[in-house]
Amino acid sequence: MEKAKEFLQLNKEEAETVSRLNIQPTRVGFQCSFYEDFALRGIRVDTGQPGFVSCTLKVPPRLTDKSGNLAKGAVANLVDEVGAAVVHVEGLPMNVSVDMSISFLGTAKLNDELEITSKVLGQRGSYSGTIVLVRNKATGELIAEGRHSLFGKKSSKL
Repeated sequence: MEKAKEFLQLNKEEAETVSRLNIQPTRVGFQCSFYEDFALRGIRVDTGQPGFVSCTLKVPPRLTDKSGNLAKGAVANLVDEVGAAVVHVEGLPMNVSVDMSISFLGTAKLNDELEITSKVLGQRGSYSGTIVLVRNKATGELIAEGRHSLFGKKSSKL
């Protein structure tokens, strides 16, 4: 445990940098959080209809790993957010992720344009299943396929 604490300790320069960060509080339901802004800034919804969403995202530097590829965590976040968006019903709270399974099939590089599609696979009671595909828009290469299960308020709109 001590090693973990030591590893997480900031040196003086890092502590000063963190203390200068100016992150404003957000109003829940009215503004994006820092996390949502960081992860989703630049995503564009191309098509949205009941049970289906299609988005485009150009891979920005902030979402790449040290090799210049789209980070696996960024892909997981896209599966989570776009998978949740396709089952969200306006006026109801966001659904809660129960399970995600992601197959990483390729890589995307900085500035690649991605197509992210999400489709509802089914809904039983308050439980929904979605599939999210992340594809390179120029080459058609499948970057990742994610299955996302969610639980939330029941709606008959899907």
